[in-house]
Amino acid sequence: MEKPKELTGKDQWLVFKRLLKYLAPHKRMLAVAMFLLVLTVIGDVLGPVLIKTFIDDYLTPGSFPTGPVAGLALGYFFIQVSNVVISYFQLLKFQEAALKIIQQLRIDVFTKVQNLGMRYFDRTPAGSMVSRVTNDTEAIKEMFVSVLIGFVQSIFLIVGVYIAMFFLNVRLALITLLVLPILVWIMYLYRKYSSEFYQDLRERLGQLNAKLSESLQGMGMVQAFGQEARLQDEFNGINEKHWQAGKRNIKLDGLLLHPAIDLVYALALILLLSYFGVTSFTNTVEVGVLYAFVAYINRFFEPVNQVMERLSIFQQAIVSASRVFELLDEDDLAPAQAGAGGEIVDGKIEFRNVSFSYDGKGDVLKNISFTAMPGETVALVGHTGSGKSSIINLLMRFYEFERGDILIDGQSVKEYPAKELRSKMGLVLQDPFMFYGTIDSNIRLHDHSMPDQTVQAAAQFVQADRFINELPKGYQQQVTERGSTFSSGQRQLVAFARTMATDPKILVLDEATANIDTETEVAIQVGLERMRQGRTTIAIAHRLSTIQDVELILVLHHGEIVERGTHQELLAKRGLYHKMYLLQNGIVE
Repeated sequence: MEKPKELTGKDQWLVFKRLLKYLAPHKRMLAVAMFLLVLTVIGDVLGPVLIKTFIDDYLTPGSFPTGPVAGLALGYFFIQVSNVVISYFQLLKFQEAALKIIQQLRIDVFTKVQNLGMRYFDRTPAGSMVSRVTNDTEAIKEMFVSVLIGFVQSIFLIVGVYIAMFFLNVRLALITLLVLPILVWIMYLYRKYSSEFYQDLRERLGQLNAKLSESLQGMGMVQAFGQEARLQDEFNGINEKHWQAGKRNIKLDGLLLHPAIDLVYALALILLLSYFGVTSFTNTVEVGVLYAFVAYINRFFEPVNQVMERLSIFQQAIVSASRVFELLDEDDLAPAQAGAGGEIVDGKIEFRNVSFSYDGKGDVLKNISFTAMPGETVALVGHTGSGKSSIINLLMRFYEFERGDILIDGQSVKEYPAKELRSKMGLVLQDPFMFYGTIDSNIRLHDHSMPDQTVQAAAQFVQADRFINELPKGYQQQVTERGSTFSSGQRQLVAFARTMATDPKILVLDEATANIDTETEVAIQVGLERMRQGRTTIAIAHRLSTIQDVELILVLHHGEIVERGTHQELLAKRGLYHKMYLLQNGIVE
């Protein structure tokens, strides 16, 4: 695996600033939370002052006037109760804002994924993307929910504590300031090393998700070919590296979090008590002031400890946010449409000298030119890798092309609005995809404006109503993930019905009968013929017996059209098509 780029201090700051922009829509809610936070800090700072007053003014002299002592007691009790109530509403407001921020961030990420081009999905494992959308956004949520709130609260409390210490004794307050450079140095060291460690940890987690996703999706092949042991070893190897990365983080946390801070805390107490010890030889020591300073040092180091503990979460969140923003900034988008307008009426398709490369190096299509007249069927045949699927990918605008042009009704496919292209072009793949839901929702694709009669008519048109009506719940039969409870033929019939429900002008068929059993294929051949009538059809065909009646057959080889004509014309040429036909029919010349 390529070593992930280490985030510099500048990189982390830019990521953090970008995260803070998500706070903007919630300024009012955060302002209320900040005000409540200030009140709780004031309460925390005033508590030791009241106890110091009681010790020095009443406890030490041994004088306990009822009114003033009761007033101090009631004041202290009121402050503690008020802090509990105010803290509840303050945390509620902060967390509500934090959860709304993460909700918006996840929407942004998911929306971005929906608009990425096929090139991105070709080179990026699905598990890695899932890790960014789920695990990484969850880490960012933890930062907003606990870290950011804790940081703000700790800063307010530290400032309040120092103000109170300077108010009580300037010299003592200056002495306690001596530990601040040490704390800053510890934080610097932690940020420097933890960034690299957490980046590695997140990358390993993405690899784990990718391997798990690959194993689950191909479980049938894994078990069929006895690959369980190999995949187990590969998973264990990645898991071991993930464990090692996690162990490095734990070692760093164990050294620079609690132990280092506790050492500095002990140093601060030594300085404070040494000062009181030395001054006691010449001046009277005020026990109340001593108590107040010890209390304030405790209150000072409590948020410092919290900051250091949350610094671990913060570093994870910054690394996760950098990965999320990397996805959000991805510029490999789906091909953009000029949106100049226009409507597909006839469905005439024309390829003009189209050349295309997936990687920018080797062309998979070379000067492809042909015309499919309205209502005609053009079949694409050729060996694996000849470019058949690439032609469909460009026609459907899954990939952008730069050389040549593809026209529909005389207008470039780049100029039609995306909605017009998608509504007038129907695609049926060799391996149909079914969504979780019902048969009905899979045909209408959750288009609630589509009448039930249209859904049922589409199913009847492609002969799918026969098996649907035999299901216990008919069109409301539940569909599990990817339609695993249905046969390949049944899934394909639903895909046909889905396509016909939108009444497209252009049909694109990727060997639509390849995964259908003989009985089912015979049943739908009539449906396919009816689907093609009045529609321009581009069909990838592996079985030449299914395209003998089409108007034009294109024979591709290494990305070029090497033969074209009808079935009989191509057989008469005795070229590549003739050889393929003889091979499929077992004829030896």
